[in-house]
Amino acid sequence: MITKLLVANRGEIALRVFRSCRDAGIGTVAVYSDADADAPHARAADAAVRLPGNTPAETYLRADLVVRAALDAGADAVHPGYGFLSENAAFARAVTEAGLTWVGPDPDAIESMGSKVESKRLMERAGVPVLGELDPDKITEADLPVLVKASAGGGGRGMRVVRELAELAEAVAGASAEAESAFGDATVFCEPYVETGRHIEVQVLADRHGTVWAVGERECSIQRRHQKVVEEAPSPLVGPAMREELFTAARAAAKAIDYVGAGTVEFLATNDGKFFFLEMNTRLQVEHPVTECVTGLDLVDLQLRIAEGHRLPADPPQWTGHAIEVRLYAETVVDSGWRPQSGPLHRFELPGVDVEFTTGGSAGVRLDSGVESGSTVGVFYDPMLAKVIAWAPDRTAAVRRLAAALAGARIHGLGTNRDLLVNVLRHPAFLAGDTDTAFFDRHGLTELAEPLANPDAVRLSALAAALAEAAANRASARVQGRLPSGWRNVASVPQRKVYRHGDDEYEVTYTLGRDGLSGHPDVELVGATPDEVVLTVSGLRRTFRVARYGAEVWVDSPLGPVGLVRAPRFADPEAALAAGSLVAPMPGSVTRIAVSPGETVRSGDPLLWLEAMKMEHRIAAPADGVVTQLPVTVGQQVEVGAVLAVVEEQG
Repeated sequence: MITKLLVANRGEIALRVFRSCRDAGIGTVAVYSDADADAPHARAADAAVRLPGNTPAETYLRADLVVRAALDAGADAVHPGYGFLSENAAFARAVTEAGLTWVGPDPDAIESMGSKVESKRLMERAGVPVLGELDPDKITEADLPVLVKASAGGGGRGMRVVRELAELAEAVAGASAEAESAFGDATVFCEPYVETGRHIEVQVLADRHGTVWAVGERECSIQRRHQKVVEEAPSPLVGPAMREELFTAARAAAKAIDYVGAGTVEFLATNDGKFFFLEMNTRLQVEHPVTECVTGLDLVDLQLRIAEGHRLPADPPQWTGHAIEVRLYAETVVDSGWRPQSGPLHRFELPGVDVEFTTGGSAGVRLDSGVESGSTVGVFYDPMLAKVIAWAPDRTAAVRRLAAALAGARIHGLGTNRDLLVNVLRHPAFLAGDTDTAFFDRHGLTELAEPLANPDAVRLSALAAALAEAAANRASARVQGRLPSGWRNVASVPQRKVYRHGDDEYEVTYTLGRDGLSGHPDVELVGATPDEVVLTVSGLRRTFRVARYGAEVWVDSPLGPVGLVRAPRFADPEAALAAGSLVAPMPGSVTRIAVSPGETVRSGDPLLWLEAMKMEHRIAAPADGVVTQLPVTVGQQVEVGAVLAVVEEQG
């Protein structure tokens, strides 16, 4: 029996495993990097062991340090979570050789599926349909478009779509570099790119006594940069006949490698019901909660029981209802591209959460999160804040419940993809179940990422921010604090505040007198406190909740969340940058440099690549010109706003 378990991971998946351990009466051990010293997962375990350093390569990818931590803490088992070392056969062997129980499949099975190239060949021999492999050196125009893909790992890292033959070499180099950084394996391969497929995966569980379950399917077709954004169970595409074929193929895949434990067989399906093997993830999936919600199973507990040698029942339970999960990331749109965000998360609250890290009742909202109010999102790891899951008797009810929870969330301090998620969930095509991998291309990522708060909502939120700030000033005043803000015996100039919202500036002017609020003919002030402002707008009463953190002001209302920055009264002349300066959009490390000072470049040419949160971001020339400054070197860590290069525009 397992008595004390070390989780070789961090964030929400570590907390998720701890939850099942507590329910089972198993002791827990966490590992943490220096960057994670104050993280929730490091505090939640019975004991925690420091892994010196910050980067994954120094810490969570060090198998020797993790095994030593388990032994030093007196653990008798190791759970890998997902990512990091979870699909590393050498790590699994090191765990068992140290006399510890490995909560996962046998190392040989991991090795069989660890190479996407070899695993496809193995599945083809087992009778599972596969897409053909392409040699990058032999690809012609007739083969395009193709997908360049890392042989190891997943999560969209080390993947590129190539539509022009001239782009292939750079795509292979970029994917290889990203794969080496994320997984320690630079091997990549190519396969035909299916433009409008459906990403369908089957959850499997197998014990050591020959029982193999196909628990149910999930659809994960809505993806950005090959990373899953929305996942649901069951799939709107799959009917009874196709489901039986999928389950048969998934069980055949598991039996072909004598699989033990929880795993996922992933397929690319077409709308006519055909499907092809993509890969098998020999671990727990990020999206496992949707399967738990519709089956009532605790997949982590089953992993633990299988590792202890228990038998599964002959047949898995039938599922009921529908569950949908979204991945909430700290990221925002910059120059028409998405960039991860880092920094303090002042507030993180979701209304109506029924459970965390578990499933209860017949319907509800579940939150699996590795952060909390006051957390700091760093630059070394994936910027996912949480997984938010809703389940209900039918798909429509689950969608409505999830969209409402996200729209009402109070998330202060960092930009997120929350608006994109809500807009997707409320889109007619999604509601109709039309959710293939080209969803964002077809409906427009820019349009789907439009803020929930329109410009008029921002205007009203800025007014509420100004009134709340005035109320806060009066509340803290030592003299005549009960007088209205800006009160005068005679007429005077209006009160004035200036806020920035993205690239826009909002100037708020108003006066407060005997007749109430003046300067906004469509607005009546009902009441204002430092934290809440109630306005009647065109006959409709609205409540705005206001929170301030230094110059940041965050306003939440049914009109949509709004983040504002109070503009300084006087501009700092030293803050100006030289014309043509390219600055770091996020903290990160310079991985490659493509140019030298004095070199002539064309608009869009790559200048350098910046790695942040395990993803590589290309910094390109904004116009035709000459590189006059290049103040960074490969391997250098840069902060957000640091000058990376200066391009002097021609003419």
